[in-house]
Formats: sequence, structure tokens, C-alpha cells
Amino acid sequence: MNNCNRTVSTATESLCPSCLARIPAERQQHGDDVVLVKRCPEHGEFRSLVWRGEPSLSGWSRPKKTVRIGGHLGGETRGCPFDCGICAGHRQQSCTVLIEVTERCNLACPYCFAAAGRQEVHDPPLAVIAERLRAAMQASGPHNIVQLSGGEPTVRDDLPAIITLGRELGFPFIQLNSNGVRLAADPEYAGELKRAGLFSVFLQFDGTEDRIYRAIRGRSLLAEKLRAIEHCAANGLGVVLVPTIVPGVNTGNIGAILMQALELAPAVRGVHFQPVAYFGRHPEPPVSEDRITLPDLMTAIEDQTDGLMKMEHFRPPGCEHPLCSFHGNFLRLPDGGIQPLTSHTPAGCCGASELANEGTGRAVSFVARQWAAPALAEGGPAGADGALSLDLFLENHRTNTFAVSAMAFQDVWNLDLERVQECCIHVAAPDGRMIPFCLYNLTSAEGIPLYRNRTRCR
Repeated sequence: MNNCNRTVSTATESLCPSCLARIPAERQQHGDDVVLVKRCPEHGEFRSLVWRGEPSLSGWSRPKKTVRIGGHLGGETRGCPFDCGICAGHRQQSCTVLIEVTERCNLACPYCFAAAGRQEVHDPPLAVIAERLRAAMQASGPHNIVQLSGGEPTVRDDLPAIITLGRELGFPFIQLNSNGVRLAADPEYAGELKRAGLFSVFLQFDGTEDRIYRAIRGRSLLAEKLRAIEHCAANGLGVVLVPTIVPGVNTGNIGAILMQALELAPAVRGVHFQPVAYFGRHPEPPVSEDRITLPDLMTAIEDQTDGLMKMEHFRPPGCEHPLCSFHGNFLRLPDGGIQPLTSHTPAGCCGASELANEGTGRAVSFVARQWAAPALAEGGPAGADGALSLDLFLENHRTNTFAVSAMAFQDVWNLDLERVQECCIHVAAPDGRMIPFCLYNLTSAEGIPLYRNRTRCR
């Protein structure tokens, strides 16, 4: 327990929530809490909680050597964050590339990154999607994850053709971000996507009670979520549950989500938590009670699983900035228990540094191994002579591994340019540029976007 009450300040830069001008900022550490403080000459001071409690941020970071990557693809020459392309000042290559294939959606969620659901918009034609995929290949190379997103991608009837196109262009691992409504309604649809070359589904899954879905998604959805998982499992698609965590709505359901996911394994490969971020029109800044920080999540996981998963089982990222994420891997045991496969030792002065893009490579390799459905062998892991095949043993191990992670996306109130410059999740924008995810979705307090709807096709 760190009982130190001293304040430690670290200089960074940010954007004013009102005018989106670049302004000085600092991370102020009070004990184990960290607050981002930014000051605009015109609009005054803004404060946003970014880290609350243990583990302390000072012991959480993993040392990395800066890698300068990327060629500038055009912009306003105003510096970060206005000249994304990615610009030469970015310090991380792409790990995951998002391709938004539609702005339409078959839900009307109160909480939505993309402000999707405007039915009057037209989907980009397949030829335009192909150009975005080629631009992503040129910018980030073939060894990355492609996530097809939106809107809700399954509203496009040609989604299988988009998946096939991505595979033909050389992307080895394609995921689908989906609310699961169509996957639940059509038992054959998951098989169609699998045959097209899809590997896994990032399934929106906010809780184990319908009251949660009514609050976050606008209607009861639990039965549809479970049917979607069943149909994916039957067709060999791995599923990762993706809960948006909203204070006062599903913060008490975190352990239940994990227990449900373990019961649904190995079809469900893990859970990826996303604390709510505040996009769109927000005249008043979110207060500390509106925030779920990474330590809050780790504490809730330990408390709500009765110590089955502990804070010490989670590690800081090797890819993105330490304020952005955590992850932990576990092995499911025959008796229903789990064995942790990861742990975290707080960073010290003698910790060895690694190149930033080495962490990206490991993240991509892990996702390809873990999030795809396991190849279940007939007759179990024993060979014909009763001996244990090494390949089958390793596959059995992978079948029973389970991943838990979280990503703390940034909004205009807590945007930190140091974090932005280490982002490895990029959106392939309509004009061919690669934009860090949080910048692409960023809006001012009045709802004015920084990039979305401003990156027109070239």
C-alpha cells in the first residue's frame, strides 16, 4: 500500500474541450490518484480524473524506446493532433486497423462511439472499401488486425464479400465488431461469414441482465446476445465479449460478465472491457464519479470474482501508453477453477527497455492465437497410440486459455497527446489517412468533431 500523499506533476499537452485548440496540460499525481489538468487562456481550467487508486501509475509503466514511424499523408501542418496521416511525430505503428463499412445501425444506443444509426446515409461501395483496405495495407503492412466496424457492419448484405476482399489483399486476421442482432436472427449467417474468411467477432455484451441493455442500448437484448454466441460457436467463430462499462448501470455486473464468459468458453475467448467515454455534446465536463479508470476495473474484477482474478494477474500494455489498457491471461482448469498465466511486477529503475513496435508485434500475434476459435481435435489430445501429441497438447492449452483486457478510450475532457502519439489502434479514414482511434471519434463539448465527417474521400 502506497500511503504517500505527495503531488507529482508531469507535463504533457492536450486540447481545450471548448475550442479544440492545443493547450498545455499536466498529469498531477496525488498519492495513487492522477488528474489531468489543462488550461486554456480563453476557456479556463479543466480537470479530469484518469487514474484512481492502486496499482499506482508510477509502478505501472513498462519502459519503451521511442520508434518514429509513418510518412505524412497530408494535413494542415499545425502539428499533433491536427496532421494525422500518421505524421512523423507518431511513436507507434498500427496494431489494429478499423475499417468503417457503414454508418447505418439496427439499434439506437444512447452510448455510441460513432453516433451511428442515421438511416439516410449511403454505404461506401465495395470499390471504395477496397481502396481503404489497400491504403491500410500500404500504411501498416499485412501483419496487422483488421476490424470491420461501423455503424453495424452486418446491415450490409455484401459483408462476406468485404471479408473475402480483405483476405485476398493479404490481411491474415479479420475481426467483426457487431451488436449481434443479425447473428442471433439468422443461424446460417455466422457460417457465411466464416467461409468468407472471418476469424472472430467482437460482440457488444454489456451485462447479464436486460435492465442493463435497456439503459445502455435502448431495449432488452440478452437473449439475442446468447443466441449470437451459440450461432458463432456452431460455425467456428471465436467470440470476445465487449462490455461498455457505465457508472451506476453495470459496474456491479463486472464479475457476473466474467463468470458468464467462462461458462460460455471456449466459444467465448475472453472479455474486453471498455469504460464509457463521453463523445458528442457535453456542455458540462464529466465529474470523477462519471469515470471508470483502469484501477477501478481491476479492483472490481478482484472483488466481484471473489479473488479468482486478482489485480496482480494483470499487466500494463507493451503496445500502447500505460494509461490506455491492461490485459491478463488465464488457463481454465478441469475443476472449474482458473490459473493465471500473467502477472505484473512494478517497474523499477533497472527495468529493461524494448522498442515500442516490438510490443505491437506481440499484441498482434497474441490476438491471432487467442481470439480465433480453437481447432478442436476429435478424440481429445491423445494420439492413436495413446501418446500425447505435442501439437494437440498445445492446441488443447490454447483452447482453454481465456483473456481479460480493458481499453480506456479518451474523450475531449481527458485527451492526452502523449497517449495519442503512442496509439496503435488506427481508423482508415475515407481520405486515405490513418487516424488514431480516439482522435477520429473526438468531439468538442459542443459536439464538433475533430476528424469524423471531415475526412472526405480523395
